[in-house]
Amino acid sequence: MILLKSHGRMDESILVCVYYGPNSDRLIRRGHKIATMLDCPLYVLNISRQSSEEFDSSQQEDILNWQALSQELDIDGLILKTNEDRPIQQVIAEVCNEQNISQVVIGQTAQSRWEEITKGSFINQLLRALPFVDIHVISVDRQIRVKDHMYEKAIRAYLVDDAGIYRIYFDLPETFIYEGLFYKELGTDFDNGRFKFMHEGKTYEIEVDDGYIHDETVMKNLNL
Repeated sequence: MILLKSHGRMDESILVCVYYGPNSDRLIRRGHKIATMLDCPLYVLNISRQSSEEFDSSQQEDILNWQALSQELDIDGLILKTNEDRPIQQVIAEVCNEQNISQVVIGQTAQSRWEEITKGSFINQLLRALPFVDIHVISVDRQIRVKDHMYEKAIRAYLVDDAGIYRIYFDLPETFIYEGLFYKELGTDFDNGRFKFMHEGKTYEIEVDDGYIHDETVMKNLNL
C-alpha cells in the first residue's frame, strides 16, 4: 500500500475497485473526483485469485499503470489482494472495515439476466455485505479498444547497462537497471519496439533498436 497525503475530512473515505482491462483508469479518475470534492482519502483495490508470479504481461502492465496513476493523483493507497479464494464481496467488505470506507466505486458488471437469476446479483450481494456504505456503480465501455496495432503482446524485459551501452535482456540477468515490458514491432525478426518501465513513480517508454537503446536524451534525464 502507498500512503501519500493527509486530508481535511476523515469521516469520509473512498474505495475504487478495479479489474484488469481498459476501464480501470476511468474508474480511478471518477473516484478521484469524488474524493477531491469531499477532501477525503482515496484507495484503489484489486482482487485476484492468482499469485503475483502468475500474472501475464498485460496484468503486469495494468499494475504499472495503476502505480503511475496513484502517484499522479496522490492516491492514498493502492491495495493488491492476491491468492484470494474468498468471495469478492467479502474481501471488499474487509478492506472497507480496515480503511473506514464510506463510499465504494465499482464498474457496471456485464452479468447476464440469467446469471442474476441463478447466482444472484453481485451488486445485491455487495449491498448486503456493506449495509452502511454508499456504492457508486459506474457504466463502463465493454468493448476493448487496442490503441496501437503495430506491436505484439508485451513480454517482460530488463534494461541492462553493458559497459555504457544500454540494451534489453529477456532472461533475468544478474544485474539490471529497470524491469519493464517490451512491445515488439509487428513484421520484424529483430528486437525492435518499445520498452516501458517505471522510474520514481512515473512511466517511461523508450525506443529499442535491435535490442539496444540509443535515446541519449531519455538516459540523461534518468541520470543514467
